[in-house]
Amino acid sequence: MEAQSLILSLLILFLSLVTVFFPRRRPKLNLPPSPAKSLPVIGHLHLLKLPLHRTFLRLSESLGGAPVFSLRLGNRLVYVVSSHSVAEECFTKNDVVLANRPELILGKHVGYNSTTMVGAAYGDHWRNLRRIGAVEIFSSHRINGFLSIRRDEIRRLIMRLSHNSLHGFTKVEMKSLLGDLTFNNVIRMVAGKRYYGDGVEDDKEAKRVRILLSDVIASGGAGNAADYFPVLRWVTDYETRVKKLAGRVDEFLQGLIHEKRVQKEKGDTVIDHLLALQQSQPDYYTDQIIKGIMLVLILAGTDTSAVTLEWALTNLLNHPEKLKKARNEIDNKVGLDRLIDEPDISDLPYLQSIVSETLRLYPAAPMLLPHMASEDCTVAGYDMPRGTILLVNAWAIHRDPKLWEAPAGFEPERFEKGKETQKLMPFGLGRRACPGAGLAQRLVALALGSLIQCFEWERIGDEEVEMVEGKGTTMPKATPLQAMCKSRAVVWKLLDGSV
Repeated sequence: MEAQSLILSLLILFLSLVTVFFPRRRPKLNLPPSPAKSLPVIGHLHLLKLPLHRTFLRLSESLGGAPVFSLRLGNRLVYVVSSHSVAEECFTKNDVVLANRPELILGKHVGYNSTTMVGAAYGDHWRNLRRIGAVEIFSSHRINGFLSIRRDEIRRLIMRLSHNSLHGFTKVEMKSLLGDLTFNNVIRMVAGKRYYGDGVEDDKEAKRVRILLSDVIASGGAGNAADYFPVLRWVTDYETRVKKLAGRVDEFLQGLIHEKRVQKEKGDTVIDHLLALQQSQPDYYTDQIIKGIMLVLILAGTDTSAVTLEWALTNLLNHPEKLKKARNEIDNKVGLDRLIDEPDISDLPYLQSIVSETLRLYPAAPMLLPHMASEDCTVAGYDMPRGTILLVNAWAIHRDPKLWEAPAGFEPERFEKGKETQKLMPFGLGRRACPGAGLAQRLVALALGSLIQCFEWERIGDEEVEMVEGKGTTMPKATPLQAMCKSRAVVWKLLDGSV
C-alpha cells in the first residue's frame, strides 16, 4: 500500500510539473476589447462601481464606443453588450446557446438550487416551467381572470389618495403607496390575500414580508464578488447571509402553501391551481417547484412595476404639458362619468406612449438578467468561449444617440407612430425574455391612467423633481417621490358609489 501511495504521489507531481512547464497550447481567441486596468487574480472587479449600467457605459465609451467589450471578473469572462444590433444577434442567431443562466450563490440558495423559471438551466425542466407559466399564469384567459384584482387594488389606491385631497392639494409620498399596490396585486393573484392598506400596514407579518423582499431584491442582479472570486466565499460572510435569507424566504412561501392546504373552500389563485396539479402529478409539482414559481412571480411583479409607475409620474410632474395632454386624451375618450378601465387602454395611444417612454428611459432591469454561453460561439465577429457570461446594458441601448433622437429627453411622442417600440427591450429578448411583460404593462397602464384621470398633480416646489437613480437592481429613484395631489370630480362619483 505504501509503495502504491508513493507511486501515485510521484505521478501527481509529474503531471503537475508538466502542466506548469509545458502548458497545452490553445488557439488564440479573438476577444472583444477590454479595459487595460486588469489586476492579477481579480481582473477588472475593482472597476465595478454602482450603478453598474452607468459604469459599463463609461467603460464602453473609454474603448471608443465599443458595442461589446470583455471583462475578467475573477475567474470568469464577461461580455457586456451596449448595442441594439449586437443584442439582437445574441438572441436570434445565438438564442439557444445563450439561453442558459450563470450559477450564482443567490440562485443556489434562495432560488432552490437554480430550479426556478428565472434561474433554471435551459432544458426540459425550464421548458416545463415556461409551459406552466404560459398556461396557468400568463395566458390571456388567466390574465383576464385577474382583472378584478387589478381594478380593486387601483380603486383602493384612489381611495387612500383621495382621503385628504377632496378639498384641496395635499402632499403625498408615492413610493410606498405604489409598492403597496403592486405587492397586493401579485400576492392576491398568488395566494388570495392582502398585506397593505385598509389598516393592515401595521401588521407584523406585513412588515416582515416588506423587509424580506427588500433584502432579496438588494441581493439580486448579476451576482456578488464572491460569485466571480471563489476564495471570497471563505473569507466573507456573504454566502452565510444568503443561506439565512433563503431560510426566511422558504418559511414565508411554505406558510402561504400551508394556508391554502388547510382551507376548506378552494379558490382561484395560482397556488390553488398548482396544488390541484400536485394532486395529479405529485412527482413533478413538488412544494419546492411551487415555491419557486411563487418566488419568481412575487419578485418580478412587485418592485419592477412600482418603480416604473414612480418614474412615469415623476416625468409627468416635470413635464406638465405632457401630463395635460394625457389627461385630455383620457377625458375625451373615457369621460368623467366612470373610471378608466383596462379595455380603454387600447384606445389611449398617448398613455401607452408614456409607458413606453418610461420603460425606455428607466427600464426596471437596466442590465436585464445575465445569460451564459453553453457552447463556443461568435458574437459581433468575436469568439465567445463556453461559460462566458453575457450582460446586456439595456439602459445604454435605450439612450444610444445612434438609435434615438434626443435620447435623454422625455418624449412620449416618439412612440405615437408605433415603429419605435421595436427598439425597446425592457423585458429582455429571445426565449428567456420575461413572460410576464403583458401582465406588467396592463397594470402599469391602468394604474397610471387612473392616477391621471382621478387627480390633479403638481410638484411640491417650483424646481423640477430630481431624477437621480438609487442603488438596486430595479433602478429605483434615489429619493422617493413626493407630490401634491387634489381629487377631481370623477373621484366624488367613486366615493358616492356611482362609478
